[in-house]
Amino acid sequence: MTELHPRISKAVIPAAGLGTRFLPATKATPKEMLPVVDKPAIQYVVEEAVSAGLEDVLMVTGRNKRPLEDHFDRNYELESALGKKGDADRLAKVQESSDLATMHYVRQGDPRGLGHAVLCAAPHVGNEPFAVLLGDDLIDPRDPLLQRMIEVQEQHGGSVIALMEVAPEQIHLYGCAAVESTGDGDVVKVTGLVEKPEPADAPSNYAIIGRYVLDPHVFDILRKTEPGRGGEIQLTDALQQLAEDEKVGGPVHGVVFKGRRYDTGDRADYLRAIVRLACEREDLGPDFRTWLRSFVAEEMQER
Repeated sequence: MTELHPRISKAVIPAAGLGTRFLPATKATPKEMLPVVDKPAIQYVVEEAVSAGLEDVLMVTGRNKRPLEDHFDRNYELESALGKKGDADRLAKVQESSDLATMHYVRQGDPRGLGHAVLCAAPHVGNEPFAVLLGDDLIDPRDPLLQRMIEVQEQHGGSVIALMEVAPEQIHLYGCAAVESTGDGDVVKVTGLVEKPEPADAPSNYAIIGRYVLDPHVFDILRKTEPGRGGEIQLTDALQQLAEDEKVGGPVHGVVFKGRRYDTGDRADYLRAIVRLACEREDLGPDFRTWLRSFVAEEMQER
């Protein structure tokens, strides 16, 4: 790597949200700890970062998020009990989460939006590019999106965001990117960004999904960014400034993702994610798929 495009080594995972869409389950349990089959959603995200070579992980948390720290810490009493029982399989699963990465934690304090959560990572990240992974988007490990984004950042410098084509009537649910072709099939140059536009005002149907590789100049911009949509400091607004002026932090590129993504951000998609992942498990899939076919057939008969 050149000094201009240093190797990325750190991942930041914002996890300070209140999870209000999943109340009352999230009244005392962080939404990131809700299980997707038999692992909490947050573990899938950390595993993705590690698979991309990022073993230094900073989690931006808030009040009532201590279970996140406990999950990635050692539990000597449980490990001892499992060891005495000779339950090697479960012992390995328990130890897996604590051995995944070097974990760090910082509290956001006042929940002022994604941009503010990313800014909280500045002292840890320093003056080097870094990845941001949002916990609501689970990316299938067979589709290494983050690795591809890191490759693009190392090639072009600047920042890279993950994009996905959505139906025009759905674009108001996402940040949206105006783009230009680069000649590289899955890579576009981002010329503008807008947070959750009305369909008639959207510059494209390219939606931003929860993966970013960011130039550290984004911190300088976030420090000066005024609250935007929803009264929050929007990361999209800072990226818009980077896209407008390449002299500050380099260009912004997008990787268009066409792989498997599981959205755990709302209840219906959370359930779909569990069903999809359970169906693909070797230990659960065969029996579960058989039951699922029977259940669907019965439902269709009753209707």
